[in-house]
Amino acid sequence: MKAVVLDTDDRYRVAELDEPTPGPGQVAIRVAYAGIQWGDTMVRDGHFAVPRPFVPGFEAAGHVVAVGAGVDARRVGTPVTALTASGAYAEVVLAPDPLTFDIGGMPLRTAAGLGWGAPTAYDLINTAARVRPGEHVLIHAAAGSVGTLAAQFARLAGAGRIVGVVGTADRADYAARFGYDRLLLRKEFPANLGDEKPDVVLDPVGGSTRTTGLEQLAPHGRLVAYGNLATYEPVRADTNDLLMHGKSLLTYNSNLLSRTHPERLADSARRALGLVADGKVRMDITAEYALGDLAMAVQHLAEGTTHGKSILRIA
Repeated sequence: MKAVVLDTDDRYRVAELDEPTPGPGQVAIRVAYAGIQWGDTMVRDGHFAVPRPFVPGFEAAGHVVAVGAGVDARRVGTPVTALTASGAYAEVVLAPDPLTFDIGGMPLRTAAGLGWGAPTAYDLINTAARVRPGEHVLIHAAAGSVGTLAAQFARLAGAGRIVGVVGTADRADYAARFGYDRLLLRKEFPANLGDEKPDVVLDPVGGSTRTTGLEQLAPHGRLVAYGNLATYEPVRADTNDLLMHGKSLLTYNSNLLSRTHPERLADSARRALGLVADGKVRMDITAEYALGDLAMAVQHLAEGTTHGKSILRIA
């Protein structure tokens, strides 16, 4: 089979590999499309310690072609989307059965865009922050795949006001399509917030953005940290100060959740998938790349020149 390999020289190359065989609790998927996500930049740049050569790719959509022991054989032939530990940038990938989801009549291309971003966005709003009706939500990286979904989930949860923060004016124009009440440029945050005090802040940025976000929270507000786009430097918070104002600093890690409580992640993924299938939430795929163009795709994501969701065409 054809697969993209991240080699010991940190370069991607298309190679011929043997097709993998599913083990107990696994399914093999013939991949049509694979989602591209921030984890790809982290693997490329060495923030995740993985042995090289390595077949990357963490999100796949296609048809089940084989199952391992303990998996219902009736899954063979089913169109699915799956969350994988690796290997999605290949013609066949193995995925855990609990994190492989039937998609019914949803197009495979759309399903590939759901990936880890859909359950992450769903959980940020509904599980971690627990957004209440009428609350004010502020979302950083508002034009990204998680941000655009989170805005829609926040609206469904009854948020009264949703503000997004983006890096450029064109990203603000794009994010405005997803229900934000207001968009701020990163350089305008927090000065142009004025007297607004968000009840919830979703922060994948880190560093000074995280510190400022905590300062801006309304009493009883919650900041959910779920990444470090800007820096891995630690952010220190005064718990006494948080306590005095009823503020909370929370974290969300979908990768960890997939290993500790996969059933929780699976439940959120199914709920998100259902909302997309019902047309209540829109999945927007803005770029599609060929197998040999993965290096370009990951670089575009790292540079922040993409918005919405990018996918890789496998079949």
